[in-house]
Amino acid sequence: MKTNNFNINYIAIIALLFTIFSSCSMIKELEYEVTQNPLHMKGGDVTLQINGKFIEKGLNAKAVAEITPIFFCKDGNEIPFQTEIYQGPKAAGNGKVVPSTGLPFSYTSTIPYQKSMEEGEVMVKVVVKMGSKTEDIMSPKIADGTIITSKLIVLDDQVISSSECNFKRINSFEKSATINFRKGKHNVSSKELKDSDVKNLLSFISSSMEEGSRTEIKSIQISSFASPEGEVDLNDNLAQDRGNSTMKSLVSKSRRMKFDAGKETSFYNVVSKGEDWEGFKTEVSKTDNEDKDLILRVLQMTPDLNKREKEIRNMAKSYAFLEKKVLPQLRRSILTVNYDQVGYSDDELKNLVATNPDTLSLEEIIKATLNEQDMNTQLKNYNNAARIYPNDWRIKNNTGYIMYMMGDNDGATKSFEEALAITDNKTVSNNVAAAKHVSNGKSTDEIKSLFESSNTAESKYNIGLIQIEEGKYEESITSMGDTKSNNYALANILAEHYDAALDAIDDLDLKNAKSHYLKAIIGARTSNTEMVMENLKISFEKDASLKDKAKKDREFIKFFENSDFLAMF
Repeated sequence: MKTNNFNINYIAIIALLFTIFSSCSMIKELEYEVTQNPLHMKGGDVTLQINGKFIEKGLNAKAVAEITPIFFCKDGNEIPFQTEIYQGPKAAGNGKVVPSTGLPFSYTSTIPYQKSMEEGEVMVKVVVKMGSKTEDIMSPKIADGTIITSKLIVLDDQVISSSECNFKRINSFEKSATINFRKGKHNVSSKELKDSDVKNLLSFISSSMEEGSRTEIKSIQISSFASPEGEVDLNDNLAQDRGNSTMKSLVSKSRRMKFDAGKETSFYNVVSKGEDWEGFKTEVSKTDNEDKDLILRVLQMTPDLNKREKEIRNMAKSYAFLEKKVLPQLRRSILTVNYDQVGYSDDELKNLVATNPDTLSLEEIIKATLNEQDMNTQLKNYNNAARIYPNDWRIKNNTGYIMYMMGDNDGATKSFEEALAITDNKTVSNNVAAAKHVSNGKSTDEIKSLFESSNTAESKYNIGLIQIEEGKYEESITSMGDTKSNNYALANILAEHYDAALDAIDDLDLKNAKSHYLKAIIGARTSNTEMVMENLKISFEKDASLKDKAKKDREFIKFFENSDFLAMF
């Protein structure tokens, strides 16, 4: 048997010439070239490829040869590859005919990887039949098995914490009250200042000055109106006078309350609206007057304001109703206090979420928890939030995220699925799939579909993990993008991009046992003995269990008799 030298990287061809056949009258010499040795597991399968040749008159014209490569496992298990049948031109059967001039052939057979195939060798069994005569011939070893470097993948699926938070420390609001006036008058009566809405507004302003108040009054707007009766110019002036009168009244009240900002006229914005036809329309619409539709139609069809008022006055009966029920509501000033409500500081939120979370809003709890660094505290906060606000997907999702990062994948899966029951978005889809992927230890169609629907950087990285499992190494590198990791380095090794793999490990400053083991594999594939020995030694120091793997790892098969290699065990 003649064996060429080979490189463990992508194995150079082994040429095998079985001279043992020369003593057989039915088959003489059969040449083999194995294109990859040792065999590799890829996508869960092991493929054997052989280029062979029946030499001239290598197979008796009446003979049939059944050729079956067999994987002989170290544990005694024998796993056959596909049988190919060849026959001489005068033999009966359906095999491939080998003419007397010989026949080149290509053989490919793929079988599922089994754990026992990690250590073993491939030999070829040839059964030659001619008439009643049968001979069994077993070749020498034609290949070793199996390189299973793709199994070094660690499912570090990326999950996403939602940073969505609608917390605003300062929120702006407004609070209003209405002062009504008598017909044609602009002075503010003491009775109006005693109305509940005005009293409440003044009380609100007063409370904003109390110690510890989180309310800051920013400005007051006064919108003043006149009812649409009489001349337009006079009503415009009347509305302006009502606004000014209202402001003077508030300035007086502010002095009594010692509300300094309200003592200055610059604090007020007086907006005279003139005749309030919009308010008129609104008030009429609320009534059940028999002429309501007619009145509203006049409003719509008559743009001239004086003419519009005249036509409405001509409805004598209706106008009496309007004077009593509608017009008085329009003689008014609307006071609008614009204020800011200042929320809790980060320190206050941290204290309250720990001691009295029930007093906080959902957004305040989320804000406090996003500020927190300790995962145990974060988990406690999210659990409290889930109790108070059980239907928010962010709480369920982020609870799952913390559990996942803490290694509780079962708890994470449950929380992610609860989030998915509330809403289906790209964050939750990725996280559900990631937790299931880790739990299953392999992908499923459902997991892959969820990642694809997510279409985030994290889900693309996770798809890259699946592609390593599937043996799609180039696609995996593309999917992982800029997310560098041991798995990214592994994908580059499997795709034979050794410089890129080394760069990824070095850029990340990865100094764990697995990283050094990967470097040793790169060294073996690139015939760098120093890199192999140095990195295996470090990896063993960091994780002694790797010794058992390395001593049978076919990545290092050409070092199995190296004294320095053996000394490490």
